[in-house]
Amino acid sequence: MTRRFLLAATSLLLCSPALAADPDLWPGLKAEVFGAREIVANDGVLTLYAPEAAEDAALVPISVRFPPATSRSIVAMTLIVDRNPAPVAATFTFGDAFRNGQDVGERQLATRIRVDSFSRVRAIVETADGKLHMAERFVMGAGGCSATPSKDIEAALAGLGKINIKTMTEPIHGEGWRETQVMVKHPNFTGMQMDPISRGFVPARFVNDLEIKSAGTLLVRMEGGISISENPNLRLTYGARPADVIEVSARDTEGASFSQRTGDGGS
Repeated sequence: MTRRFLLAATSLLLCSPALAADPDLWPGLKAEVFGAREIVANDGVLTLYAPEAAEDAALVPISVRFPPATSRSIVAMTLIVDRNPAPVAATFTFGDAFRNGQDVGERQLATRIRVDSFSRVRAIVETADGKLHMAERFVMGAGGCSATPSKDIEAALAGLGKINIKTMTEPIHGEGWRETQVMVKHPNFTGMQMDPISRGFVPARFVNDLEIKSAGTLLVRMEGGISISENPNLRLTYGARPADVIEVSARDTEGASFSQRTGDGGS
């Protein structure tokens, strides 16, 4: 799914009175984002983990796990929060480094999202055969998209784009098992947050493209929106060799670009 499609779908959703009035938004969301494609739910291809009640609606941790039998067939994933102002939180494209690395069993992707109203959160994945599979969770949380940033505007923008990379091993999972965590320092302003000093709304500015590579091969690419929490954070488990270098590149909606790689002070 391209960024152009993501933004077009979001615009359609925000402008649709029928969706705004419908207590069950999913049928309309599904039609807007996936058209008439069949989506099979709860068939074991993926499992979505999210808290039933969010401690902080602006920082809701979620993780999606792919069992060994299906992990190598995952091509893409769309993350949707039904009742958020921009329901499509992000799309993910999984590369060969995620699917075809060493056999390490279950693979996982985790991140943090904003939840603006009690809502179902959905992960819809596409497998190599072109089929769509879904897992969902209901999350109780409110106000995540309009919550005041954790720092004032000037402080939030200080150090913009600094990238931290942590890669971990765990012998119990095997020699090739890796977990990489990437965090980009960025306030991910939603356009719905009020500046406590000026009392005006802070203009939207967020990371809309984040790409992680291992040994020069794509692990995952995220095309994100305002529903991804401040300081975007991705955590993945996959198979790799000990010397494989992680490279991260990111871009935000103002056109600013950031990059880092392990060995250059990023881990």
